[in-house]
Amino acid sequence: MDDHPEPPTLRVFVALAPPDDAKDELARALEPAYARYPRLRWNRIEDWHITLAFLGELPTTTVPLLQSVLAGRAASQPALQLSLRGGGHFDERLLWSGIDGDLDGLHLLATDVRDLVASCGIEFRNRPLHPHLTLARARRDDPTSVPQAAAGLAGFVGRPWQAERLHLVGSNVGRGPGPIHYRDIEAWRFGTATRTGDDDAPAEPSPR
Repeated sequence: MDDHPEPPTLRVFVALAPPDDAKDELARALEPAYARYPRLRWNRIEDWHITLAFLGELPTTTVPLLQSVLAGRAASQPALQLSLRGGGHFDERLLWSGIDGDLDGLHLLATDVRDLVASCGIEFRNRPLHPHLTLARARRDDPTSVPQAAAGLAGFVGRPWQAERLHLVGSNVGRGPGPIHYRDIEAWRFGTATRTGDDDAPAEPSPR
């Protein structure tokens, strides 16, 4: 008997993830903020991701179709060279780190992914892509911690890294108390070529 039956719906998004050494580099830069702002709801480092398409709550039965089309897209996608840079916030509530590197390639990939999702008959809110890495959220009674933590990240410049996999991710949002946790439903390695970009300016993020 299955003690953990598959839920009828799943909260889903498509994303990229920095490699461990890039995440460790940012985590070291965040150590003063971790100590100084303990009331922030810090995301787990293993959950850091760059959302390409947020699909929301979907029937679980749509997942195999998504897996099929995304696997094919990943196979034709060269690795993207990206980096993490700086920090900022949304409405004094959400702390982020910016994304730098091949932003043209990142936007093209996101457009292709969203077109594939739409071709599957899946409806979702197709917001403009503003790449960022969500780090923490503030409590409603704390209007100062996030802006101060963002100011502390202003000079952060991470090393370049290659985004080598496309991730289909599910989350437990709305499924009980506690922090948001994410899990890979599946991830696909990109093709062996590497695309390099010339855009040196980080994207200006907006909240998902």
